[in-house]
Amino acid sequence: MTAKNYTKVFKQLKAKPAKLAKFKKHNRPKKKSFGSGSKKCKRCGRYGAHVSKYCLDLCRQCFREIATQIGFRRYT
Repeated sequence: MTAKNYTKVFKQLKAKPAKLAKFKKHNRPKKKSFGSGSKKCKRCGRYGAHVSKYCLDLCRQCFREIATQIGFRRYT
């Protein structure tokens, strides 16, 4: 059973708890273990452009905003 609108499927399977559990088990999003979708910014929650060096775990936009407060300096 496939559907774009999961609320419709949940509504149909509400009377059948075993089939609903099986549907939820097989159709949940997969856990990412590597790649751009596996790490997210601990400040704003974005997934892309991640800075993980020095265990910062920030996206590049948040890093630019708070870099001077953390103690980074810009050398030109």
